[in-house]
Amino acid sequence: MQQLLDELRRKHEDLVLGGGLDKIQKQKEKGKMSAWERIAFLLDEDRPYLEIGIFAADGQYTEHGGCPNAGVVVVMGYVKGRLCIVVSNDATVKAGAWFPMTCKKNLRAQEIAMENHLPIIYLVDSAGVYLPMQDEIFPDKEHFGRIFRNNAKISSMGIPQIAAIMGSCVAGGAYLPIMSDYALIVEGTGSVFLAGSYLVKSSIGEVIDNETLGGAATHSEISGVTDNKYPNDEACLEAIRNIVDKFGENPKFQFSRTEPIAPEYPVEKIYEYMPEDRLKPYNMLEILKAIVDKDSLEEYKKDYGKTLICALARVDGWAVGIVANQREVVKAKKPGNSTEMQMGGVIYSDSADKAARFIMNCNQQKIPLVFFQDITGFMVGSRSEHGGIIKDGAKMVNAMANSVVPKFTFMIGNSYGAGNYAMCGKAYDPRLIYAWPTAKIAVMSGASAGKTLLQIQEAALKSKQVTLTEEEKNKLLKNIEEKYNTQLSPYYAASRLWVDGVIDPAETRKIISMGIEAATHNPNIGTYNVGVIQV
Repeated sequence: MQQLLDELRRKHEDLVLGGGLDKIQKQKEKGKMSAWERIAFLLDEDRPYLEIGIFAADGQYTEHGGCPNAGVVVVMGYVKGRLCIVVSNDATVKAGAWFPMTCKKNLRAQEIAMENHLPIIYLVDSAGVYLPMQDEIFPDKEHFGRIFRNNAKISSMGIPQIAAIMGSCVAGGAYLPIMSDYALIVEGTGSVFLAGSYLVKSSIGEVIDNETLGGAATHSEISGVTDNKYPNDEACLEAIRNIVDKFGENPKFQFSRTEPIAPEYPVEKIYEYMPEDRLKPYNMLEILKAIVDKDSLEEYKKDYGKTLICALARVDGWAVGIVANQREVVKAKKPGNSTEMQMGGVIYSDSADKAARFIMNCNQQKIPLVFFQDITGFMVGSRSEHGGIIKDGAKMVNAMANSVVPKFTFMIGNSYGAGNYAMCGKAYDPRLIYAWPTAKIAVMSGASAGKTLLQIQEAALKSKQVTLTEEEKNKLLKNIEEKYNTQLSPYYAASRLWVDGVIDPAETRKIISMGIEAATHNPNIGTYNVGVIQV
């Protein structure tokens, strides 16, 4: 675990540098702060913050020189005591140009702001769409245009938007700050226009410099496009803080909260206790005791459906309903006083039934749900199929998918196949979803996938009268498993924003607490209706 945490820290330290120290220095020579410096100045000191999408685009776009952190920093943090989403373009990465993952990350930031009714602040410093990849970012539904659609929707929802133009802001990207409630600009470095001076000259023959065309004085004194101009980044950021300070309060949803109590175990217990081998059993309750408030855990049907732990608890004082995979082998009692050994990390019919009922209870009682995934999937074989595992699994998925209370998901170990879905994977709208460095995410394990794919390739070759030797089989299997195991990595998932990041387990309590606090800002929780339940 310590090796995994060291790797996490190294990766994070590299990403904070964006395009590198030399490019940060060039920003400073222009009188500009770095993306992270702007965020640090804007956020309240000594208050927690949460980074979203830290590993987005990690390892991608290598043929284009890479795009660390997808060229944009996104955090949830406090500004003048108000929880906000902050989006800060990183001009040290391809001048802040938008790659496909940049767009996806910005859309994720807007999604979080919309579902939690949080003010969103854009610190704009971007050259616009990365033209060599324009076909992957410009025309589709979840591409660049969706950003401006969301600007309009956020405004119609009454959610404040503030934009600060602190560098380039060109072409379609010019609409993002101007569709916000407040548009501020920094003198000398900020500029906004639909077309820059070169394009203007080539299009209509007009010769004009960028500052006269769309600089701070032009837009604050002549066009009225921006509200006010500021001499430097610091003054502009201070103005944002002053604006947020004046926001009125809206009604909030009152989830249950009491005085926080520290967990029974320190987080180091997790580091020591979790087995390195993802196939080895362990007691999930021991992990939970290092996360939930001491003496707050109340199990639901603890002697039934024991491969899933369902429990009420508190985390940092907030009431939560926990659904977690039990990784120990358990004994399940059956009719006729017989017993059945059930494998840990697998969902059986009884555990699916229990979880469905528990999830419905939490929705009825307005208790946020937290899922801890270490799952290899649903039980297979004739006994399970004849017992109706598919309909029982469908019941659990239905109850979870239709939940109206906030859901939060943590992948702490295996996250395979339909188990990922039933335990509230990304497709099921968790408010926040994070992975521990110990996570493995795929449709099945590397070993299982390797053997299955090998059989398929063997059959295809046999149809062509080609027979593999044992040595060739082993080499092919090794190649398949190596490629597949790369895709199992939590960083592979975080790079594609299947999860919001890879975290130290010590951050889990903070994420749950800030996530529920954010959720309180949206009072429109909705009515719970599961639709047709399979029986």
